[in-house]
Amino acid sequence: MKKIDLHIHTKPTLSDHDFDFNINRLKEYIEKLSVDCVAITNHNLFDLEQFQIISESIIDTKFLPGIEINFENGHLLLISENDELEDFDFKCKQVNDKIKHVDEYISVDDLKSIFTDLRKYLLIPHYGKCPNIKKEIIEQLNPYITAGEVSSPKKFMYCIKNHADLVPVLFSDLRFSDSLDNFSPKQTYIDIDDVSLRSIKICLADKNKVFLSPKDGHKFFQALESSQVLSTGLNVILGERSSGKSYTLDKIFASFDNVKYIKQFELLERDERTDIENFNKLLSAQQSSVSENYLKEFRTVVEDVVKIDKRKNERYLEEYLESLLRVAEEEETKDVFSQTVLFNEQKFAESENENLKQLISAVELLINNTEYRAIINSIISREKLLELIIALINKFFEVQEINLKKRWVNSIISNIKTELQSSSASTPIKEINFYQIKMEYEKLSKFELIANSIKRERVIEQKQIRRFKIIASTKKFKGASELLKKSGRKMVFKDAFAYYENPIEYLNALKEIHSLPETDYYNYFIDIEYKILNEYNIEISGGERSEFRLLEKIQDALRYDMLLIDEPESSFDNLFLRNEVNEQLKEISKSLPVIIVTHNNTVGASINPDYILYTKKDINDKRPVFKVFAGYPSDKKLISINGEEINNYGILLNCLEAGTTAYNERRRTYEILKD
Repeated sequence: MKKIDLHIHTKPTLSDHDFDFNINRLKEYIEKLSVDCVAITNHNLFDLEQFQIISESIIDTKFLPGIEINFENGHLLLISENDELEDFDFKCKQVNDKIKHVDEYISVDDLKSIFTDLRKYLLIPHYGKCPNIKKEIIEQLNPYITAGEVSSPKKFMYCIKNHADLVPVLFSDLRFSDSLDNFSPKQTYIDIDDVSLRSIKICLADKNKVFLSPKDGHKFFQALESSQVLSTGLNVILGERSSGKSYTLDKIFASFDNVKYIKQFELLERDERTDIENFNKLLSAQQSSVSENYLKEFRTVVEDVVKIDKRKNERYLEEYLESLLRVAEEEETKDVFSQTVLFNEQKFAESENENLKQLISAVELLINNTEYRAIINSIISREKLLELIIALINKFFEVQEINLKKRWVNSIISNIKTELQSSSASTPIKEINFYQIKMEYEKLSKFELIANSIKRERVIEQKQIRRFKIIASTKKFKGASELLKKSGRKMVFKDAFAYYENPIEYLNALKEIHSLPETDYYNYFIDIEYKILNEYNIEISGGERSEFRLLEKIQDALRYDMLLIDEPESSFDNLFLRNEVNEQLKEISKSLPVIIVTHNNTVGASINPDYILYTKKDINDKRPVFKVFAGYPSDKKLISINGEEINNYGILLNCLEAGTTAYNERRRTYEILKD
């Protein structure tokens, strides 16, 4: 079995940050992590001279020439065997010539044109890693792509289990400079003896030949630069005070991206008033999507009617009626110009075609969608969709043509009216668009009904997190102070709130507050209130707020690739840990690695972890040295990377039970109380 890292950087480029390459750091990395094969993959660049210097200086490791290409809005690793280097260098220069800006990329056709025979290379796209390449692009390069680079052990395991996904690989993506603090433990083990591009390509076409660690296949992953492994499930880190537990947790956190880290004491309540305020702000922010979803359609309504000027329309109507009365009064004195039909002719109203545009875009989306192609085709064929879009486009052109004709006629009418009216002393009838005014009147009428309806108080969502229940409900604003609090800015809402029960006048009053963005008006018609209830339907207390936050943070970890928790017992009692936390952690550990630091037997033992780490601090030349021992909970001995052993029974008793004596004393006390 060989350990490979086919994604490292040795040159700064347009698509990378600036750094000075240090070959000694690369040597140290290879030796410390025992890497058998490395590919140098700089962004859109291959430096032949540097590659030769590196491969000649580090002779015990196989080096492969490669390049990380900006490809179809994602990144693609393209790796070659280390023969025909001049030819590979020539082709990589063509890539570099095409990409002169960070946003530029080459297409599938460009790739095939430059590298011609893609069978000669190993192609690895960013797959579960940003910026990833879309699946439809990967399908265009079938059968040249069999493996995809992911960013975490969680995503690696997901791809392994899903037969439709590519073979996953995990690489360091390191830049080797003096400022490089930690060596990433992200490498992939493959089942080969001969380190050649041909052998690697064969392995990376078979999920049974790639591994996160050499220990029990996919059950473990490398977590530290020392090559220390952890379970892909549930891990517990034990140790005495100041023995390196938090130090180890911090090291793991620094080695991986997208990690949820719940630190010691961060959830503990200190000042109740401040805690309540911060809790409510946090809750509102986290649940803002509920508010947005509930008010989404109302927001569209408000954004439409806010453009309507009711007073302006009323003025237009008054001016029209006044002109009509004047025309009636002047009927007997009309001249030859004012007696013509065109003197008071109204213009043609153009037809709206916005709905047609939206329909065309929707059908176009159905035609071009590849992800759900099978479902779409099972209901309606591609041919029918094409017929539909052609019919809609033809109708759009028909409406456009009629509108152009109306526009042309209107311009003629307008010119004639101007000439006639300028030659006459008679009063013309004021032009007015009755249809538009009527539509706007109807919109305002509907808006009033909707606004009054949405202000009715109701529960809009309930969410259960273990024994806690989040209830989101609507409530009317009770005064200008609540509007001010909602805005979070220095504004005066007193005058506007006087019209709160009259939606149209209230909206007009909000428009008078110049510092209030128009896009926020919809938020000031109804407030969304969040309550957290316990199992007795009572609002939670201070201690329960901390419990809820912990459970919610643990639940939120599903969005991440790893969960780290530092001594949860520092803030919570054992019953809560055993009944609520342990079960949730066990469930989440089925989806991502979970690592817990603890001194508590409720967490450390009752949770039944998959793997145990024990940290120990030794003093060497007056300097602390942290050692890590690891093994299964059932192992009699825990073993370090260097092969040192330590008794597991003694560790569990000392770390979780305060030693054998204390454990026996407590047991005797419990037995006496029981009897």
